[in-house]
Amino acid sequence: MTAALSNPGPVKAVIFDMDGLLLDTEGIYSEVTQIIVGRYGRTFGWDHKQNIIGRGAGDLARYVVEAMALPLSPEEFLAVREPLMRERFPKAGSMSGAEALVRHLSAHGIPIAVGTSSSRSAFELKTTLHREWFALFDTIVTADDPEVGEAKPAPDIFLLAAKRLGVAAEDCLVFEDSPFGVTAAKAAGMYAVAVPDPAMAAEKYPHADRIVQSLKHFPLAPVGLPAIDWEGV
Repeated sequence: MTAALSNPGPVKAVIFDMDGLLLDTEGIYSEVTQIIVGRYGRTFGWDHKQNIIGRGAGDLARYVVEAMALPLSPEEFLAVREPLMRERFPKAGSMSGAEALVRHLSAHGIPIAVGTSSSRSAFELKTTLHREWFALFDTIVTADDPEVGEAKPAPDIFLLAAKRLGVAAEDCLVFEDSPFGVTAAKAAGMYAVAVPDPAMAAEKYPHADRIVQSLKHFPLAPVGLPAIDWEGV
């Protein structure tokens, strides 16, 4: 899966989504959601999952409660979900190519940021096994940052990341795995590269500037970033 609409001018900064892009957490979300809905005889499958990847917690909870007709409020759903998530997040692994690409860009002085719909507390748990390379990011913007008005698909998270990096939005490249995240990146005026879940149809990303199978499949040099030798990492 590789599609490209255009290449931007020289990219001056790179912003990464986290869940499903840097860290392999989407399976945790699916497992926990199934545990909860299973208590009410429901099954949480891909038909539902594809509609919530990249959403903020409140929006996600409203969707799940309504779509699965749960006898819970969105707030109750999140309250039940919280301890199940906190137990599993510290074991999250990394996605293919993520650590190597982050280290590569950092070593070459490229400003880098994380822009995530996760809360700060969830971020801390998810990165338990990855503190060293996450420390390379110049800034981390979470959905509950006091300067963020709305979570994705609003552009706030990405615009704040660019502001803190000191780089104009149009000079930023965003890596995202979700259609909602791509919507947020494009609303921010940024170049959006989609790295979808293999089960997600490419048709979900008509607004992406490029679609690639993994972070390893994105050619850096054409957008002005230092090339990486994947065979050597």
